Amino acid sequence: MEVHKVLGMGFKEVIYKDALELEFQTYKIPYVREKKYAVEYKGVVLPRRFYADFIVFGSIVLEVKASSMIVQNHFSQSLNYLKASGLRLAIIANFGERSFTSKRIIL
Repeated sequence: MEVHKVLGMGFKEVIYKDALELEFQTYKIPYVREKKYAVEYKGVVLPRRFYADFIVFGSIVLEVKASSMIVQNHFSQSLNYLKASGLRLAIIANFGERSFTSKRIIL
């Protein structure tokens, strides 16, 4: 919420990710930015990887958005991230609305 309070809406996602990273460092919150995961299909690891925006506390996928609203596609994307990562909790953080919004997804 601090990031949205300071920056407001209208920036690209990467700006919010940079600001979040500074907040995580300031408050010593353990995180990995752009964590790479393999995707398996019928027992074969596919050549392309996916990158979760952040893994926070080693167990939460944090998906950063700068959209006019959180839509079904964001939920679907986050569910796929959970499946590929083996984690059980994702948070979609949307900085693109007038007020900060977030949604929690549990697998």
